[in-house]
Amino acid sequence: MSTRPTVQPRLSLSGITKRYPAVVANDGISLDLMPGDIHAVLGENGAGKSTLMKIIYGAVKPDAGSIAVNSEAVHLHNPQQARELGISMVFQHFSLFNTLSVAENVWLGLDAKLSLDEVARAITDKGQAYGLDIEPHRPVHTLSVGEMQRVELIRALLTNPKILILDEPTSVLTPQAVEKLFTVLRRLAAEGCSILYISHKLHEIRALCHTCTVLRGGKVTGSCDPRTASNADLSRLMIGAEPPALPPRADTQGATVLQVQGLSLLRDHPFGVDLQDVSLELRAGEVLGIAGVSGNGQKELLLALSGEDVRAPAGSVQLNRQDMGALSPMARRQLGLHFVPEERLGRGAVPALPLSLNLLLTRNEAVSYPGFLGGFINTKALQAHAAKIIARFSVKAGGPQALARSLSGGNLQKFLVGREIDAQPKVLIISQPTWGVDVGAAALIRTEILALRDAGCAVLVVSEELDELFELSDRMMVMSQGQLSPAVRTAEASTEQIGAWMSGLWQEAAHAQA
Repeated sequence: MSTRPTVQPRLSLSGITKRYPAVVANDGISLDLMPGDIHAVLGENGAGKSTLMKIIYGAVKPDAGSIAVNSEAVHLHNPQQARELGISMVFQHFSLFNTLSVAENVWLGLDAKLSLDEVARAITDKGQAYGLDIEPHRPVHTLSVGEMQRVELIRALLTNPKILILDEPTSVLTPQAVEKLFTVLRRLAAEGCSILYISHKLHEIRALCHTCTVLRGGKVTGSCDPRTASNADLSRLMIGAEPPALPPRADTQGATVLQVQGLSLLRDHPFGVDLQDVSLELRAGEVLGIAGVSGNGQKELLLALSGEDVRAPAGSVQLNRQDMGALSPMARRQLGLHFVPEERLGRGAVPALPLSLNLLLTRNEAVSYPGFLGGFINTKALQAHAAKIIARFSVKAGGPQALARSLSGGNLQKFLVGREIDAQPKVLIISQPTWGVDVGAAALIRTEILALRDAGCAVLVVSEELDELFELSDRMMVMSQGQLSPAVRTAEASTEQIGAWMSGLWQEAAHAQA
């Protein structure tokens, strides 16, 4: 009588522990990943998910515990060794060299026998097959965050992985692109690839994953079949409660504060997007949301609004009827305009500086800000101020002296958003406000944005999360190919309409302008 062979785990973790000076990131974690399984790892920001994935990928060495691949014990010393075992990873914070092209970045992690031209052709073919189109010879520094994520995904897929780790892979993808990605992942799983999937989007985990392991405070606190669980069930497993509901929307719109009229700007590099006759009005006490597929001019518009691009024609960008097109970012902040960029590390924060000193990036008024006394930095005042923001926004960090790079992506995002909201801006421009942030932290950030709006601030939100825009926005616009659609009241819009507008199909709907 024959017996059916027992299927062995593709990956086994036993007692994985990793300690840092301020925190135990992983505390005795055990987990089995089966062949063809799409396995979600769920947990709030700072729960230890990314650290665990880096250990599996060989980027971080554990202090204790063991790892087995195909039932054989392994000691991973670096990512190259992991890749040789068939393990690939797409990081939440991208590992790309800005000065190199897309093809050169991908080439670094592939077989050295391939030529650069062969890699470029493979990128084009893989991108077209999986709906992740990207120009292989384009410099990485010209890419938006969403486009960088496409590069990371293609690089991982080109290694034909047996174990694929995805850390927040859909955080800056549109719903259409997410569906294409899910089709790819299901096909990979059907072919035997094992997938570890980190996401804070509970509906995605329920739709895609076969198994879910929940981490809290660095420990495994439970597991479930997400296909039979509700969003509320998963939320309770992750944070111990359901996320709070957003406050009711108050109709507090006032006068126009920020006005853009007929703004046209030629791209400043070959792979940029020309802005074409862009116009918008942002009113006090409202949230205006801008949707769109990454790389359609959002980056160029935000640079023109923040003051990082001062080429705007006279009169095309006004704050309270004052022309500010040629003003620097600091001059705009002095007028009350604050900005949260989508790139957290390197643009929103200096990785090697503590949180307290990172306050100085946007809060450096020499007289009014208490961190400065006669040109000298008052470190005690800075640390007290940073501690206040950490407490208010529930940032998990080792205090005001914690380096920015030591925080998880979601906790750094909470600190950066808190830094700008704490400044009590008259206008807040924020890009991808809850990218990679867990459901509890996302609810906190959104609640604070709405409270700021209700206090009379004018808020402009650029996001590829349609659900987020529908929750936050009083009015919505869509950016496509460097142009802005008419504004539509969110209460009168639908996801189908906004999705169609993402392709530039709004000419017939001009009557919907609010």
